Amino acid sequence: MKIRCSALGRLMTAPRTKTEILSKTAKSYIQELVLEEKFGIKKEFSSRYTDKGLQCEDEAINLVNDILGLGFIFKNEEHFENDWITGTPDVNTNEILLDIKCSYEAHTFPFFENEIPSKDYFFQLQGYLWLTNKTEALLCYCLVNTPLEIVEDEVRREHWKHFKIDEDLEIREYVEKKHNFDHLPGVTKVKVFKVERDETVIWEIQNKVEEARIYFNQLIETI
Repeated sequence: MKIRCSALGRLMTAPRTKTEILSKTAKSYIQELVLEEKFGIKKEFSSRYTDKGLQCEDEAINLVNDILGLGFIFKNEEHFENDWITGTPDVNTNEILLDIKCSYEAHTFPFFENEIPSKDYFFQLQGYLWLTNKTEALLCYCLVNTPLEIVEDEVRREHWKHFKIDEDLEIREYVEKKHNFDHLPGVTKVKVFKVERDETVIWEIQNKVEEARIYFNQLIETI
């Protein structure tokens, strides 16, 4: 059993008491892995937020490149793994390791944050640093226009919320403006957090994976 870097935040969630080794969140994730391993039951998660992230990834990478002047960067397709974790960073060249997060709207973009808003992303990037043997990575939040089909879904959702059956132009304009950021300067639409490799954290991840395997094997035998 290996843990995906994108799930390290769930695994590394602190338990409520000192006597516990794995948190409820970590155990819940491991239980999902057991069902997938034993019965092929895979928990799929998608939402309009993840849909935007996937659809806008290339555009966001280009935006980051334009603003930061990183040279020639491109979407990474190489999958990495070691004895404990697996993952596919968004960008991985000889010079740069980078992960992209597309904010759904302006209110979820970290305009004023000085530290990574989500600890999950910190652990995810520590995993990527471990897998690629790099010393630092960039976590880049991007504010790009929401794809048209997702905006249309939001327009319908807003109509339903206001019990509107017929098209309301004010509602449409409100939603479309909420998901368009062409009026913002490019430099405002990229927020970068530098993440430095932390050997202590990597050691903690390794130990937590080992504990997760013990729990995983116990569940496999009892289900």
